[in-house]
Amino acid sequence: MRKKILLLVLLLILCFFAGILLGSVPLSPWNVLRCLAGYDKESTAYVLIHTVRLPRAAGACLAGTGLATAGVLLQYVMNNSLASPNTIGVNSGAGFAVMLALLLGNGQVSFIPAAAFLGALATSLAIFGVAYMADSSRTTIILAGITVSSFLNAGINTIKILDTDISVNLTSFMIGSLSGITYEDIKAPGAAILAALLTTLLLTRSVNVLGLGDDIARSLGMHVPAVRLVILILASILAGCVVSYAGLLSFVGLVVPHICRRLFGNDARYLLPCSALLGASFVLTCDMLGRVLFAPFELPAGVLMSFIGGPFFLYLLLKKKGGRRVNA
Repeated sequence: MRKKILLLVLLLILCFFAGILLGSVPLSPWNVLRCLAGYDKESTAYVLIHTVRLPRAAGACLAGTGLATAGVLLQYVMNNSLASPNTIGVNSGAGFAVMLALLLGNGQVSFIPAAAFLGALATSLAIFGVAYMADSSRTTIILAGITVSSFLNAGINTIKILDTDISVNLTSFMIGSLSGITYEDIKAPGAAILAALLTTLLLTRSVNVLGLGDDIARSLGMHVPAVRLVILILASILAGCVVSYAGLLSFVGLVVPHICRRLFGNDARYLLPCSALLGASFVLTCDMLGRVLFAPFELPAGVLMSFIGGPFFLYLLLKKKGGRRVNA
């Protein structure tokens, strides 16, 4: 297990370096290393690395870590392996709250992370409430998420029409993009993501017990509603803060946890940190490929994630049904 985790760490380092090295403007590995070490401060490469590519790579790492960890937590809370920030509408809830905050706050961006968190949390609670009041089947939760997402996305578009001066590129926001990210953009969300991640890693035992089912968890002395609420809050912080600066990146919280389950099992002590590491590498890779494949044009990272995540989600749905046709 330690060797696998070490490989994930090495993969993340490699992807991070590739994210700095590759792009529409080619750089040599030696030049990148010199600039990272503090040399050639007057060069164009130094300015490019420290003002564009480093903050972008850091933002991609935080986005992958936050969304992948949030996906694992939501799957435990909902007891549904298909749950993720985008499939149950958490991302859309955070996005709607961001747009609403910009509308009501006359474009002020200082409280965007808080608004994104509240929107994500409200959506999480709403979906969980629907699943609790109806039945907790996978179909119910996913259909509720699709319905809520459609409603919230309509709200986002309505707000943009009402106020065309909102300082958000709606197309990039809806797709999810890491273009133009600065250190100032990720400072507050990054601190919240790291704090939520650390708290989550301290609660792995509770997450494992919750995964055993409510009855067993209660028999072991757990206060299930309180633990579930705490985990929902942590997942909302993680997903909401990513949305606040990167937009509606999709499928990270679905694809990465499933891959990690295959590699590391269901033990949250390993699943959570490994999902965080692989999620960071996944987003870094998608962002880097988006810059390289069609250079000098750029494909937003969210587009590549949808190309990967859409078929993967379909595969999971068919797998859950055993590959059989289901009569309506």
